[in-house]
This record gives sequence, C-alpha cells and structure tokens, in this order.
Amino acid sequence: MSSKVPIETPRASHALTSDLARKVLLENAARRGRGVTFCPSEAARQLAPNWRSRMAEIRAASAALVEEGLLVCTQRGKPAHPLRARGPIRL
Repeated sequence: MSSKVPIETPRASHALTSDLARKVLLENAARRGRGVTFCPSEAARQLAPNWRSRMAEIRAASAALVEEGLLVCTQRGKPAHPLRARGPIRL
C-alpha cells in the first residue's frame, strides 16, 4: 500500500490568482467609470463558477487596491475597509 504525499500549491500560483483578482477588479472599476460602484462578488463570479470560494481572495485584492489608492471601498455609503467590513461592500 503506497502512501500519497499531498501536493502543495506553489506560491507562484497564489501570486498569479492574486494578480488575476486585481486585474478583474480594476477592469470592473474602469468599465463602470468614476463614481459608479460594483459589488466585489461580480469580480468573484468572473473568476469561478463557485464564486463564493473566491470572495476572501477578492476582498484581499480589494484591500490592497484600496491601500494603494486605486479603489475606494464603501459600506452603506461610508468609507470602509474590505477586510474589516462585515456584510456587503461596494467598490
């Protein structure tokens, strides 16, 4: 009986998915234009059919873009941070 060793996902693939998440978020923002918001779940849906599993990644990428000044995050119309906010946010 052979013992299988789990294969670890390389860090490079994590960086690749993070880059893809950033790209999708920035494309959505550009497509909407200044002053028009979108839900982060829209970006997650573009990345995978099982989009809910991608929300943590999308929120993390959103947080990085907010910190870089490339996106604005709001909750109920007030400034928010994508990783600290609980519930729906808009970008």
